[in-house]
Amino acid sequence: MGQLISIILITIGLYSSHLFADAGTPVSKSEKEQVKDIIQHILESNEVFVKNSTSEYFKPFIHSQNPMATMVTCADSRLHTHALDVHPDGDLFLVRNIGNQVSTAEGSVEYGVRHLHTPVLFIIGHSSCGAVEAAMSDHSKIEPSIKRELDTMKVVGIKANDATEVRRSVEANVNHQVSYALTKFADEIKKGSLTVIGGIYDFKNEYNQGSGRPVLININGETNPDVIQKVQPISKMP
Repeated sequence: MGQLISIILITIGLYSSHLFADAGTPVSKSEKEQVKDIIQHILESNEVFVKNSTSEYFKPFIHSQNPMATMVTCADSRLHTHALDVHPDGDLFLVRNIGNQVSTAEGSVEYGVRHLHTPVLFIIGHSSCGAVEAAMSDHSKIEPSIKRELDTMKVVGIKANDATEVRRSVEANVNHQVSYALTKFADEIKKGSLTVIGGIYDFKNEYNQGSGRPVLININGETNPDVIQKVQPISKMP
């Protein structure tokens, strides 16, 4: 594998040099090396994974998948899948985009709910969401494709530098996505085959429940914290 990584990195180096030269953009050696370092990190991380995973590990999901939940999350790199499921492989049908939106990824979400028949649709935002902050600010001149996604979000404040307003807007957007899902999947919810949950991955400990914990704020449209507290399971871990 080490030899393969070396070959790939050499190929990337040759290709990137050609690409940068064609583009007429001066690129320092450090930038080229950074690209190689990133690829090497990914390949070496995969090597660790492969060495620690026997063929038996892959058998349960070689031919099919049976996830327990469809999860819509923000694409933000700070929202860690392994923080929500220690072994997420095969457990979560993940849909990621800026602002953890259902409407902009409707086909993927619908596939999870109606074809994989996951009993839970979990929509989770997170602390300090950059997409929320951008939606709160003037984004009229941003790239059209990004603007379209920001325009479909729900925010309630205009002060992107105010932590409280950002938190309220993160919550409002999650509730907006839950509301969209409740309408979209009304039949499944009525039959009791689907529960839609909205939450916040709180790595800033803004809710005083500990950094890195998911905080549930909406269950099938119910947003009363007292009611949710009664429904939310308590961890059995010591």
